[in-house]
Amino acid sequence: MNTTKIGWIGLGNMGIPMAEQLLKADYAVTIYNRSKDKEAALKEIGALIAGTPKELIAVTDVVIIMVSDDAAIEQIFKGPEGLLSAEISGKIMINMSTVSPAISKEMDTLCKEKGAQYLDAPVSGSVKQAETGQLVIMVGGDETAFEQVKPMLEKMGKMAVRLGDTGAGNVAKLAINSLLALYTQGLAETVVFANQQGIETEDLLNLLNNGAIANIFTKIKGDAIIADNYKPAFALKHIVKDLTLAKAIGLDSPLAKTALNTFEEATAKYGEEDLIAVIKHVKE
Repeated sequence: MNTTKIGWIGLGNMGIPMAEQLLKADYAVTIYNRSKDKEAALKEIGALIAGTPKELIAVTDVVIIMVSDDAAIEQIFKGPEGLLSAEISGKIMINMSTVSPAISKEMDTLCKEKGAQYLDAPVSGSVKQAETGQLVIMVGGDETAFEQVKPMLEKMGKMAVRLGDTGAGNVAKLAINSLLALYTQGLAETVVFANQQGIETEDLLNLLNNGAIANIFTKIKGDAIIADNYKPAFALKHIVKDLTLAKAIGLDSPLAKTALNTFEEATAKYGEEDLIAVIKHVKE
């Protein structure tokens, strides 16, 4: 068994399969999640359970966080039973959530004041890539700390790259998700336009998937459109959050403005569905 003891906080669509990869790699993993029902599946395959973040960090060397937004990070670190309420000297925090560079810089400062290290390490990829350990992981923070945890990151991803100081991973992720938003809206509009002109969705996607701009995203989301399956691998409401975060740090291009407006409008009806559900908004 690997000797590094890992704490895991956040068991959403991505968190569960990512934590599973570490358990399969023989790491000792202790988990904490606000919704206790999600802990059961991992407990069955060997995970230990902690009642609070403070309790979790007391028995681990490295803590990995995978939650939804800045507010959740604030609570996990600064809450009454949060990570910063414990003795954390010598520990490493890895925040794999898609959050703002500002929250990472704040938490990095607070961790360093208590003798701990903080890395922002968001991921590119969805549930399928998490289940197969094929995520792309982009990291900001101390190089020595990164090298120390790189082996465990490589159990979850096919690629783990340090891009610079604290916040660099967050910036790269927001840039990637901005492109994701643009591409998703473009795919939706293309399908709707073709349908309006009498081209069947299946025929169009067959052409796209065999042409010069073929990619795995078009294949996966095209299959979802054909099957009328909008179960969220990446909820539409989250792309609104990410575009808003990108806007806050300077993304102000014409396409980005349009995408944010489109997804904001779509969120009222389709926010809990997959982001490709934007095609239903486009049709309307």
